[in-house]
Amino acid sequence: MPSKAVKSTRKVLQRIGQVLVGTAAVGFGVAAYGYMTLPDVRPLADTNPTTTAFIELRADEALAEGKTPRQVQQWINYRRISPHLKRAVLVAEDAAFWQHDGIDYDELQKSIELDWARGQLARGASTITQQLAKNLFLSPSRNPARKLRELVITRRLEAELTKARILELYLNVIEWGDGIYGVEAASEHYFGQSASALTPPSSALLAAAIINPRLLNPAHPTPRLLRRQQMILKRMGAITPPVEVARPKADPEPDAPPAAPSEPAPETLSSDLPASSAEVPAPSPGSEEAPTDPK
Repeated sequence: MPSKAVKSTRKVLQRIGQVLVGTAAVGFGVAAYGYMTLPDVRPLADTNPTTTAFIELRADEALAEGKTPRQVQQWINYRRISPHLKRAVLVAEDAAFWQHDGIDYDELQKSIELDWARGQLARGASTITQQLAKNLFLSPSRNPARKLRELVITRRLEAELTKARILELYLNVIEWGDGIYGVEAASEHYFGQSASALTPPSSALLAAAIINPRLLNPAHPTPRLLRRQQMILKRMGAITPPVEVARPKADPEPDAPPAAPSEPAPETLSSDLPASSAEVPAPSPGSEEAPTDPK
């Protein structure tokens, strides 16, 4: 017969096994619930969002301060946005946009290693798709559950939308000043012209301000903003933005030409780019100041 010590050991092991099974079951249930409650991103393929989680957050902040929420936003079709602005934003925010599937694992690893060495929580190395996921659906919280939801939504966006559509959504919803959302509203506010007419210098200023849009004013650039502008200008010639995107139902253009195939061809670099736009290595995310979260 087994000794008392053996029986006691068996009971302890049984209890440990039960705890592990229970923990795994709870974890699976939480993960399944989280996955099932994630937003459906498929309508974004042809429908423009009227608001975002970030816009609602800013509205709540304004109300808490006794202010009237401000939302200046005007949607502009992707094909009408200046190609200079597209290049500038890709240089400033996600130079590897074409190479990743929504998550830049190399930059994420570098960021985690750097923050680990500093004894800080990882700030991440957010791609444009990740920033879009946060803007549309999530809070700026840095807890692991929120980060996991962000990564799953990011992969869904990449699976359901073209690169051009992802960039179009991003350029139309991100914050570009107090109550100013999207590149058309920003261009009108800071330069008095449509985003379709943006020059390389103006485009680089707008892109440089994304890192802290409530502090950096493209109409009155600080030396810090001007330095970022010059850095972006030098790299714009090496970037190829996606071209064309299917016309969203929410913003029809009956006379517009049909959309190009789903995998776009590169745009031709305009001749009015500055001579300094030589191909040099693009900056890695977070190489300057850490951007506000979400953008």
